[in-house]
Amino acid sequence: MRPVRIRRAARRSARVRARVATTAVLALAAPALLTGAAEAGSAHTAATGRWATRTAATAPWTTGAAAGQWTTRTLAPGVTVHTGVVRRPDVTHAWTVTVQAPVSTRWTANDPDAPASWAEVSSRAWADGTARALTEAGFRPRVEGVRWPRYADTPRGLMGHRVRIGRFTTQEEAKQTASAVTAAGFHTTLSWTGYDVQEPADRENLQVAVVDPKTFHGKVEATHDGDVTRRQTTSAVARASNSLVGVNGGFFVLTAGDGVPGTMSGIGAYRGELESMAVGSRSALLLQDGGRRARIADLTSTVTVRAGSASYQVQGINRLPGMVRDCGRPGATPSELPWQDVTCRLADDLVRFTPAFRAELPTGPGAQVVLDGSGRVVSVGARGGRVPAGGAVLQGIGRAADWLTEHAEPHRRLTTDEAVRTAGGGRVVLDADDSLVSAAPTLVKDGRIDIDAAAEGVVDPEYTSFGYAWANVRQPRTMAGIDRRGRLILATVDGRLKNGSEGFTLYEAAAFMKSLGAVRAMNLDGGGSTAMAVNGTLVNQPSDAAGERAVGDTVQVLPADR
Repeated sequence: MRPVRIRRAARRSARVRARVATTAVLALAAPALLTGAAEAGSAHTAATGRWATRTAATAPWTTGAAAGQWTTRTLAPGVTVHTGVVRRPDVTHAWTVTVQAPVSTRWTANDPDAPASWAEVSSRAWADGTARALTEAGFRPRVEGVRWPRYADTPRGLMGHRVRIGRFTTQEEAKQTASAVTAAGFHTTLSWTGYDVQEPADRENLQVAVVDPKTFHGKVEATHDGDVTRRQTTSAVARASNSLVGVNGGFFVLTAGDGVPGTMSGIGAYRGELESMAVGSRSALLLQDGGRRARIADLTSTVTVRAGSASYQVQGINRLPGMVRDCGRPGATPSELPWQDVTCRLADDLVRFTPAFRAELPTGPGAQVVLDGSGRVVSVGARGGRVPAGGAVLQGIGRAADWLTEHAEPHRRLTTDEAVRTAGGGRVVLDADDSLVSAAPTLVKDGRIDIDAAAEGVVDPEYTSFGYAWANVRQPRTMAGIDRRGRLILATVDGRLKNGSEGFTLYEAAAFMKSLGAVRAMNLDGGGSTAMAVNGTLVNQPSDAAGERAVGDTVQVLPADR
């Protein structure tokens, strides 16, 4: 199977890209929640430009009949949290039955948030043929066109069509019709129309934390809490670290079928140490000088091991050799480009393990080299065991194993060179007070909505079913942004009808972050991972039925006296 290719020539001007994708996108006027006055418990009336002091106020934006209330808490000088509920009482949603089209499975699906092998959107020919067959079977289907959101690097206009039956007040009513449609030979799913971008959301539960490095004397850091193989809930890490605010971080391996659970599936660095590598060029939140300098950039990484004049490229840090979650590494199949929720394979793979990998090392075919703290070879042999304190381990399979066997002689010193770079080629030097988390995609760039969804591998223009529910349907989201004053914005929206909240599409997430004044913003991990803790207490409602999900890494705002 060939890699997905992105046609950069299809990118439009920033002005065109910033237009609203559909009439249903939340057009949020820039709120004064994030001004100095808001930190004192004020909100701004966008229509008049006047200030009104209140702790619970009409939402600082109004879109048609949309209105809401916000409360503001100041946790420390320079750290505020705004909690809001935005409602549209004029909007009524319903349950409906969606008839699905079969699609070719080009990915593994061990992740509950990953796409399925049945699609809601397909070709017009499929939709018309399915509608005729449903009509002949005694049903009354409707065919709906679905348009592409205004991503920066995907087609414009019609994406495809979907087929639906009925609008039902209760889910049980929809289930009864779905059973009859299934019995007639069709594949169905139940859909809540409030998740469709074609209809405005009727409720969104939002949390926004703002950190001003000019007045906040603590620090902001990304953390895996010392063990890259251990998953923890955001609130548990927040309580253990006595943080003011914590949110979930980047994408991570969820099941053993995709690698080592808990390890990150993109670039991650904690306290200056690179603990996972980039998968292609994807968006990352870089927190330098303890978060006093925060920025968002597309980052890549390279790591090279040298034995004298010989060298070999490391393709991973702290992950299972041969498996690359979210793809994006040279030589990976079926794609060398980023590909969300897909596990790619590498036949020739060299992986470096650091002391932060505290579980048993992977076993299997290949070779392993154990290094001491100075990089000298302690042993060469079979894979397994543990990373020595202060040392490192190299595991190779395929040609990488042959290279290790040939060049890693006992007592010989191997050197490792690491390089993290921005998309423009600039070198990012990581110091002990620096950390970073990564996810995808970019939402806002230079103050304009600019979503590179295809380039970062969250949708596929050639296979519209890929990423459709992930990106184009309302979901819980966690977002990060930087405003013109250098303040860090961390935001979450609940979804999947948790306490009535429906979530954001990617475009709505971008519009929201832009409305908060972000000049650069990105999407962090979302879905069941979305969580925000304030003073160690979970303040949002995660969507997993089991409650708050244990995640890979988190971003924590830590007080100065910690």
